[in-house]
Amino acid sequence: MKYILVTGGVISGIGKGVISSSIGTILKGCGLRVTSIKIDPYLNIDAGTFSPYEHGEVFVLDDGGEVDLDLGNYERFLDVTLKQDNNITTGKIYQNVIQRERNGDYLGKTVQVVPHITDAIQDWVTRVANLPIYDGGQETSDVCIIELGGTIGDIEGMPFVEAFRQFQFRVKRENMCVVHVTLIPAPTATGEQKTKPTQNSVRELRGLGLSPDLIMCRCKTSITDSVKKKISLFCHVSPDQVIDVYDCKSIYRVPLLLHEQNLVQFFDERLQIPLQTTCRPKHFMQHWKELAEREERVLDVVKIAIVGKYTKLEDAYLSVLKALKHASLHCNRKLEVVWVDAENLERETQTTNAVEYHYAWQKLCGCDGILVPGGFGKRGSEGKIAAAEWARTKPIPYLGVCYGMQLAVIEFARNVLGWKEANSTENDPDTKHPVVIDMPEHNPGQMGGTMRLGRRRTVFCDVEDSIARKLYKNVDSVEERHRHRYEVNPKKVHDFEEKGMKFVGKDIEGERMEIMELQGHPYFIGVQFHPEYISRPLKPSPPYLGLILASIGKLQQYINRGCRLSPKCSISEDESDSEGETELKT
Repeated sequence: MKYILVTGGVISGIGKGVISSSIGTILKGCGLRVTSIKIDPYLNIDAGTFSPYEHGEVFVLDDGGEVDLDLGNYERFLDVTLKQDNNITTGKIYQNVIQRERNGDYLGKTVQVVPHITDAIQDWVTRVANLPIYDGGQETSDVCIIELGGTIGDIEGMPFVEAFRQFQFRVKRENMCVVHVTLIPAPTATGEQKTKPTQNSVRELRGLGLSPDLIMCRCKTSITDSVKKKISLFCHVSPDQVIDVYDCKSIYRVPLLLHEQNLVQFFDERLQIPLQTTCRPKHFMQHWKELAEREERVLDVVKIAIVGKYTKLEDAYLSVLKALKHASLHCNRKLEVVWVDAENLERETQTTNAVEYHYAWQKLCGCDGILVPGGFGKRGSEGKIAAAEWARTKPIPYLGVCYGMQLAVIEFARNVLGWKEANSTENDPDTKHPVVIDMPEHNPGQMGGTMRLGRRRTVFCDVEDSIARKLYKNVDSVEERHRHRYEVNPKKVHDFEEKGMKFVGKDIEGERMEIMELQGHPYFIGVQFHPEYISRPLKPSPPYLGLILASIGKLQQYINRGCRLSPKCSISEDESDSEGETELKT
């Protein structure tokens, strides 16, 4: 097993996740099996209880793990399925060590950070890196990429740095290398690229016992040769080991940028692994090149409104944004996201004035499609309901995800069924018409891990002319990831279906409503699951693809073609995987 440790310096949020994913993409293109581990040095057990403003979105894995959003980057770039143990937190490590101490595993010894915490970290990494990469199989990965969150020098990250200082001797030098991602600032006053922050960061890393093999320099523009030489001189690496990672127009160009700087050859020599360095990498990277070029050159715009309550931070809806972008690129459209604060759509609130109210509606009315993503709580719910009503009555393509589906059902109950007091028991426990109810397995005793989580099967019902089922290629069932506590009340379903709101997908017991579709509408679909979690750049999520197609007026053409895009292949991975999902000729 080979290990690549990715650390960060100078500032956080510098792009370690994208760089880690890009390195994995390059190695995968060389024929290697790659897995990833993300280390978050916070004391939380997992990311499940975070506010989106605190740490971005909570990404959900197949096994129900609520993890850091960087694992979403790994899954999208590498097209792998990770597990909750691929996300290590300080809380998990300390919980593990304390439990072992209570069980008497340390035989009465004093339990300390060194060696007990550091040993636990090393054991965890070794165990997860050697897990089978396919369920039920025995095949393990060749390379494990480990991203250490935070910044070198952070007090909470010290036990992990010490653990990897020891780990390099446990696995031997030829099996581990260190990649340090750092910032090269260029002050506006002079425009000169400064290397001193990088020098200090590398000096601190080396002082802690880890010497970087590659220094990834993040900057707005390409770094100069003189900057490379200066970093090489003061950071104890050759100029070839200083990698230029300037800001790209497309995130999909980062693997290409790294590949052009001979990273394949470097890892071949440094880690002594058998890479297919001839035709395979070139063929594999061609797909990423076409994807990046398409994003950079496409001109026709599709405007999608995202109506939510965390609109001030894009990372709060990162997977939704990625899924929309995947679908837009496959439809040869440039995505323009219009952020609409749900509270501003509500006529009378304490926080919204008349100007904000009219401006929010002006933005919403100018969009080609509307998406209401998942969420929790009463705040902004009436604004989302108003957006669903606008989409239903105009009609404008609408996709409701999780909470977005539930609120669309509430809107229909109020304005079509005439149940003016219809609501969710989450927002109004005493509502006269509880059309959305608490789940049976919800455990109110604690906050974390109490929802319906992970990958579960949805079975399509025998409903005539279901758009949702056609988008999924007329399969009998699909498996998607869930994260919710509430669901549509099954006792009310008959009333909805009599008026044209059909529930075309249910769980395997037929009790939970998973997919809602409004008959007679160009595209009005709600899904209880989160399809964005398994959307991939080369395999867009069907509900998101349907929203984009409907928003550009091409959905019926797509359905008439048997739910296939143009026969011309451009960004599909290969013929066996693409199923004809390629460029839509317009």
